[in-house]
Amino acid sequence: MIYLGCAGWSISRPYVDAFPAQGSHLQRYARRLNAVEINSAFYRPHRPETYARWAASVPTTFRFSVKLPRTITHEQCLHACGPLLDGFLAQCGQLGERLGCLLVQLPPSLAYDAQSARRFFEALRERHAGPVAVEPRHASWHAAQSMLVALRIAQVAASPPRLVSDAEPGGWPGLEYWRLHGEPRVYYSAYSDHYLQALVARLRASAASQTDIWCIFDNTAAGAALGNALATWDQLC
Repeated sequence: MIYLGCAGWSISRPYVDAFPAQGSHLQRYARRLNAVEINSAFYRPHRPETYARWAASVPTTFRFSVKLPRTITHEQCLHACGPLLDGFLAQCGQLGERLGCLLVQLPPSLAYDAQSARRFFEALRERHAGPVAVEPRHASWHAAQSMLVALRIAQVAASPPRLVSDAEPGGWPGLEYWRLHGEPRVYYSAYSDHYLQALVARLRASAASQTDIWCIFDNTAAGAALGNALATWDQLC
């Protein structure tokens, strides 16, 4: 299965006509794309009732990826996070079957420490059995591959790549998670037609091997993500 969408469901002006006119932004977005990343969960908690309302707004085949809060990843740096995980999972768990993946984005300063990383991901796995992807941004995380495989954690493939090991998906091979931030200007630049054609070929090849795939466009600062996601979706379909 290929889940494709953007980091957020804003519908920018140039693409309004590509979406139905009726409904909330989320309802309209979910009639054209089948996934979204809730990036806002990184910055602030959302009430369980909010997650439940979002889940009720989308088709049964639609899936949400939810980014873990920065209190866990950037402030606590994965240490002593049990109560924080419990609170976060109680909130986003209201998505029910539409909760597709959890995203753990780490700060560039967080080096890989085998003991603390395993302790954190084991604690997460005790609480959540579904798909999880981690986006490390420190070069030392190349040493984490065996731990990620053992705990069924995928490593994000990022564009542009920040590390030697993140241009391609890593970690557990049962899940691929692509986060496309825009090149050459991160968060702003749109991807070329040539890039998107190559991406579609890669996604199809992975899907043929029965790997679950997430592809999220995060080049949202000037609205490029939505156009790239729609163009990619049209090629896939």
